[in-house]
Amino acid sequence: MKKTIYIIALFTLLTGGLWSCDSTHDQSASDQSEAGTLKGTISMSGAFALYPLANVWAEEFRKEYPDVRINISGGGAGKGMADVLAGAADLGMFSREITQAEKDKGVWWLSVTKDAVIPTMSGKNPMLGKIKSEGLTRQELSAYFLGDGDKKWKNSNTQVNVFTRSDASGAAATWAQYLGAEAQEALKGIAVYGDPGLADAVKNDPNAIGFNNIIYVYDLNSGEKYPGIEVVPIDVNENGKIDPDEDFYDSIDAITKAIAAGKYPSPPARELYLIAKGAPTRPEVRAFLSWILDKGQAFVEENGYILLNSNTIETQKQKFK
Repeated sequence: MKKTIYIIALFTLLTGGLWSCDSTHDQSASDQSEAGTLKGTISMSGAFALYPLANVWAEEFRKEYPDVRINISGGGAGKGMADVLAGAADLGMFSREITQAEKDKGVWWLSVTKDAVIPTMSGKNPMLGKIKSEGLTRQELSAYFLGDGDKKWKNSNTQVNVFTRSDASGAAATWAQYLGAEAQEALKGIAVYGDPGLADAVKNDPNAIGFNNIIYVYDLNSGEKYPGIEVVPIDVNENGKIDPDEDFYDSIDAITKAIAAGKYPSPPARELYLIAKGAPTRPEVRAFLSWILDKGQAFVEENGYILLNSNTIETQKQKFK
């Protein structure tokens, strides 16, 4: 089931369509059935980072509550925030820290899982072996993504082609924050729409460097990196080489365990949120969110994400009381 759900979600993401847990869209107000089960429609939009897991959660939730329809669309974190504030979506999928200005507009948020943004390069990169053994420091990455002028791979004359996101992206904002910038707009490079688009652009250009959320770099079924794309390892201690405790990029299992253990920097590791305009009051929305923090956590790790610790989960549950 996991494989089928992920393929459907990714296809819809790439084609820009709307995925729904039920083909019949009901715009009527939520209510209760005669049997007392939940009924209604929940609309969600936003971050590519959370999109695949949100679809898994929706499918599993509807096995228990088949009269609740859940419509999910991607488009980036910025779209999720805009849709929620405009009343166009009940919930937004969000993948960066929420600003004070957004909080002042009444944004309510719930931490639901964790992932990370990772730097990427093509598997055809002529400097691949050197980069994988030496890595790049935060300062070197910052020079590529924030600097001006001609850019070369370290200690070489090989051109670097920098790619970034064109849409309002939580991944881009988080990556910029890690590199020392205040906003996504500081990132320089060729702008590409969406996580899948950025992954494809990097894969197809031997001199490319970019960044992606984990689930767009690793295949959930094999656990290995998608063919043609590689991870740029981060030289965290800046000693000019990737030490054994910095070498955790070969599989999705290895990198998610490293993030959970705090071996990967945060940012670009970060929590992912579901947001709303004010605390949700409709019973089907509250039930879905409560289910995510309880039964829904069973689907987090197997779908390439990182579990929140028990204290964080309990803190989030308090938001419903």
